Amino acid sequence: MNDHPKLHKALHSVHLWGMAVGLVISGDYFGWNFGWANANFWEFGFAIIWIALFYVMFALCFTELAASIPQAGGPSAYAKRALGDTFGFYTGYLVLVEFLLAPPAIASALGGYIHFLFPIVPSFYAGIGMFILLLMINLTGIKQTARFELFVTFIAVIGLLFYLGLLYPYTSFERIPSFPSLNSISFSSVFISIPFAIWFFLAVEGVALAAEEVKNPEKDIPKGYIAGIFTLLCLAGMIYVFTASVSNTEEIAKIEYPLSYVLNSLYGFESIWPILFTFIGLFGLVASLFGIILGNSRLLYAMSKERYLPMYLSKLTKGSLVPQNAVLTGGIFGILCMVFLDTAELITISALGACGMYLLSLVSYMVLRKKEPNLDRPYKAPLYPTLPIIAIVFGLLAFGSVFYAEPNLTIGVFLIGIVLGIGYKWSQTPV
Repeated sequence: MNDHPKLHKALHSVHLWGMAVGLVISGDYFGWNFGWANANFWEFGFAIIWIALFYVMFALCFTELAASIPQAGGPSAYAKRALGDTFGFYTGYLVLVEFLLAPPAIASALGGYIHFLFPIVPSFYAGIGMFILLLMINLTGIKQTARFELFVTFIAVIGLLFYLGLLYPYTSFERIPSFPSLNSISFSSVFISIPFAIWFFLAVEGVALAAEEVKNPEKDIPKGYIAGIFTLLCLAGMIYVFTASVSNTEEIAKIEYPLSYVLNSLYGFESIWPILFTFIGLFGLVASLFGIILGNSRLLYAMSKERYLPMYLSKLTKGSLVPQNAVLTGGIFGILCMVFLDTAELITISALGACGMYLLSLVSYMVLRKKEPNLDRPYKAPLYPTLPIIAIVFGLLAFGSVFYAEPNLTIGVFLIGIVLGIGYKWSQTPV
């Protein structure tokens, strides 16, 4: 082991597109459908449109930060530079909440899809087995990791297009209710479904966590990140509308493998098509789980380098230059979360961490524009300061929706953050 080597620069814009889409694409395969347990088609649709607009605005601002400050700490590094050490710590903590809680949620769904294919295999153990396998692949090195992520992401996108093609013969937009009057909309339902709308895009900002491993961050980060966002917008819209046009939304609102379930209901248990799709669909879940494991390990590594976390997390293996301790620590934590929390709770807590981080990143973006006007900005977001101000308002509403949906879990996350913050400050105090 070595304390001094740096991460290996091997990534191009196509790898970053693969990471941006791969980190998130499992959100098209599961998780978002839980929103239909709280809202009807149009109410949940309004939540998705709201969050899609927010992510476009956030992505434009965040791309400027990532291209200007290409560090593995991502949001934590931006907040530290703009707002100081304490905000850097808490921003990093919120990203950890997002990136450490999302993998067990995805692994749980991955186990569900495997159980659908092989009913003899318990979904819980299948999920843990795949989690461990992908942890091991993450230990092989960034170049091999990025190639694998790009491959599984490409297959996952093909899988979603295949799903849409199988739905087409059964599509009936008459199933979709007429556009409602304003009086008939339950805004509390819209509000409470927002965390599951976020799941369509959650973790896309993880591209920034690999910034130190990008060969040409000034050009490649904006290209890869923005292309990834728009790919995800198109896929989310098509999956949402086409699924609603062939199925009863309430029926699939609590299923961990909704797309396979829909195909089964259309083609029957004896058909090869649901089984073939489910096999391809595994790549979507693998892409996200694999990519977020990569992201959380790089975040643990970066926060350790900044001395926010124990130094053993920033040690790199010789040869492959992988933060092995960070990879394994994040994996062990994720497996423990699979044991004690259910999928919906994991999704909600991940969304909470994401929303908090988005807000602090947007504030950091505005502060840096004032504080460091001469900072080299290879990419500049348009419509400053209107764009980030509107994004902050949207982000506050999204954060409020998560608190409203899970107040006890939200309070728990904040209390743990306060305790960790006190511990960090105490550890930095000279004796």
